[in-house]
Amino acid sequence: MGLKEQITEDMKAAMRAKDSGKLGTIRMLTAAIKQKEVDERVEVTDEDVLNIVTKMIKQRKDSIAQFEAGARQDLADIEKAELVVLSVYLPAALSEQEINDFIQAALQEVGASGPQDMGKVVAVLKPKLAGRADMGKVSGLVKAALAKA
Repeated sequence: MGLKEQITEDMKAAMRAKDSGKLGTIRMLTAAIKQKEVDERVEVTDEDVLNIVTKMIKQRKDSIAQFEAGARQDLADIEKAELVVLSVYLPAALSEQEINDFIQAALQEVGASGPQDMGKVVAVLKPKLAGRADMGKVSGLVKAALAKA
């Protein structure tokens, strides 16, 4: 079963369980998927859905930081609940050691010799790590690895 079908099944289950919080979040995700299909006139793939989920999670994290800075814990709690629902659709996260292994392989693949090669290394890593690692963290680890090179 594809990711889009899984989301649809989860939406039906949330309706049956009358779980309005989860249902609202899944409907928001479904709307974003439909929007992409309509805008680009394509049938979304699992990779597209994963990119949408990742983008929505990043938005939630940014919102949580803003709400907490503005002393609006009630709104931050809503965003955190949505974050939990969306996180279910991401693949298992990689450990820092696994990320470092990918980085070392990419460094050798590109033949990186210093910080000027960071773009090439990240370009190789991005498709492999999408949805499985925070790319901001990966970028920092690549920068540190290139500083040693």
